Amino acid sequence: MKNHIFAVSASLLALAAASAAVAGEITVYTALEEEEIAAYAAAAQATMPDVELNILRLSTGKLGARILAEAGNPQADVIWGWAVTAMMDPQILDMLEPYAAKGSEVLGDAFRDADGRWFAPVGYMGAFCVNTARLEQKGLPMPKSWKDLEDPAFKGEILMPDPNSSGTGYLHVNAVLQTLGEEAGWAQLAAVDPNMAQYTSSGSKPCKSARTGEYTVGISLAFTAMQSIEEGYPLAMVFPEGGVGYELEASGLMSSSDNKDDAKAFLDWTMSEEAIDLYRQYKALITIPGVGASAAAEKAGLPADISTVLADVDFVKSAAGQNAIKATWKEKFGR
Repeated sequence: MKNHIFAVSASLLALAAASAAVAGEITVYTALEEEEIAAYAAAAQATMPDVELNILRLSTGKLGARILAEAGNPQADVIWGWAVTAMMDPQILDMLEPYAAKGSEVLGDAFRDADGRWFAPVGYMGAFCVNTARLEQKGLPMPKSWKDLEDPAFKGEILMPDPNSSGTGYLHVNAVLQTLGEEAGWAQLAAVDPNMAQYTSSGSKPCKSARTGEYTVGISLAFTAMQSIEEGYPLAMVFPEGGVGYELEASGLMSSSDNKDDAKAFLDWTMSEEAIDLYRQYKALITIPGVGASAAAEKAGLPADISTVLADVDFVKSAAGQNAIKATWKEKFGR
């Protein structure tokens, strides 16, 4: 499933034998986590049995590079669950056709494009994944903030995603900069850098490495933290003081699609009751009014009102400044 196209439908031959109708086919580009894709795609496929879903999953940064590289000959019909700060690139927006998916009208103005080119029913938020067993073994204090991670005792004990390849990495860096201001924010990141064991290309890897005891702290995703806690790993999910970064996951219709009917049907499915039920299993951040997180998420420590732990993020500013921020980060911390 990782970094390549895979089909999730029954074989076209079987469909042809069962029905005289010609099966459709759409290509979907996404940056959703692999665990989610399988569940969502299986459910969508059951609803759309005559449509072959070819899904390409790449990290946020790599997906953007691919879409731009294909600008002269776009290959995707749908962009699904991609960071809105990436989606708001003017070059990307120019490739999208306005479409109001059924059900998307319930979303607040902040969660859909004014011109109808994208909508975001879900999002993801960051967290510190702290291995409590390793923390105790090494006699380290529980980190509650980015400043706590400056402690030399954490040297070599922290993993974080590279913001140039990972949307999760960017949301963490962006939150620090917007919360503290540019000068103080870069200074804070520089103070933690000496303790970093590695910058990863994957947003979930830091948490997965921390949960198995390879490292003490993984600066990662709340979803991966909640999943790890539910599976019994000795992990604590910590939302850093001052506010944790988050991102909206947007979807839209490519104007170049030659199968817009099926592409629109898929986008409609992403706002269906079936899809919403699945979001509750995988998402900490759901923008659909009246839909709360799962019991497992609450047990893992997700507050009932997540606005109490989220940073005050300006997404327009996030999108406009991302190239400069990523370039600065690479110059300062790239390895």
